[in-house]
Amino acid sequence: MSIIDHINKTARKVPTWPVYLIGALPPVWYFYLGLTGRLGVEPITAMEHKLGLLTLQVLIAGLLITPLRKYAGLNLIKFRRALGLIAFYLLSAHLLVWLVLDIGDPARIWADIVKRPYITIGMLSFLILVPLAATSYNAAIRKLGKRWRQLHMLVYPAVALGGVHFLLLRKGWQLEPIFYLLGIAAVLALRLPVNCCGAGPSPAGETLAGGAPGATPGLVNTGPGGAYKCLPARAASCIIPGAG
Repeated sequence: MSIIDHINKTARKVPTWPVYLIGALPPVWYFYLGLTGRLGVEPITAMEHKLGLLTLQVLIAGLLITPLRKYAGLNLIKFRRALGLIAFYLLSAHLLVWLVLDIGDPARIWADIVKRPYITIGMLSFLILVPLAATSYNAAIRKLGKRWRQLHMLVYPAVALGGVHFLLLRKGWQLEPIFYLLGIAAVLALRLPVNCCGAGPSPAGETLAGGAPGATPGLVNTGPGGAYKCLPARAASCIIPGAG
């Protein structure tokens, strides 16, 4: 049995609730560090940046799950809903820190959104993710049908806007945000749909939430000879932002 097989076997036995628990801790931990003077001379700014960067990392991790399954055989689909909802939770905490602890004055909020492009873009990314988070449950998948899948394709521009927000926030052409943008572009390229037998996208085109029941077919390797044929893609557990 290969290492990938061992990981897949272990992942099947691991429940998702520890992922939610771990994901809930960073805002609390950063707030504690800020209160105890361990976030430097500007704790509020440091907390904002840490939460924002962690949000981007979790979103990218969620988008990587399908390429990992497609190209490496690593199946972590059961954790995609958790990663998506955790990303939205972290982004909400990032926004709250900015609204309550940083700005503090309601009169300034709209002015900053309009005046500062990086805030405008960041807010747009958040607004795009709101309906994705609000429909990240099985009943919504059944009710919306194909429209649910189309809606969750919005995760792509949301993540891209998050990368642009990071780049503009840093000002100038700093390497770290550029690397994140290149990484986002690479992940999105890996998730481009591939038509199979004229029947629709391969698993790379499934939604991040795993797709609604009766999702489109995908390529399936049928043997050591490398032959492929079309089989219906199995619906997986849903997560928030997503396509693929």
